[in-house]
Amino acid sequence: MFFIFGLRTKVSQSGVVRQVCRHCGNHAAQVITRRSTKFTLFFIPLVPVRMRYVQQCTFCGAQYEISRSDAQRLAVG
Repeated sequence: MFFIFGLRTKVSQSGVVRQVCRHCGNHAAQVITRRSTKFTLFFIPLVPVRMRYVQQCTFCGAQYEISRSDAQRLAVG
């Protein structure tokens, strides 16, 4: 008997907001994405292991992690 298990990360776009980038200082669109990692057994996602929100500048490409409350507040469209 054998078990197939692992981790799967799903990336979904939460929204886009125009802000000044922390890295480059330009006023550009910031894409907010949610990355949810789940434990899988036989390719079926079972248990959420980690959830994080990332903001990425479309001008310079810098990414930084933001809190859940900030992501919900910023994700408008």
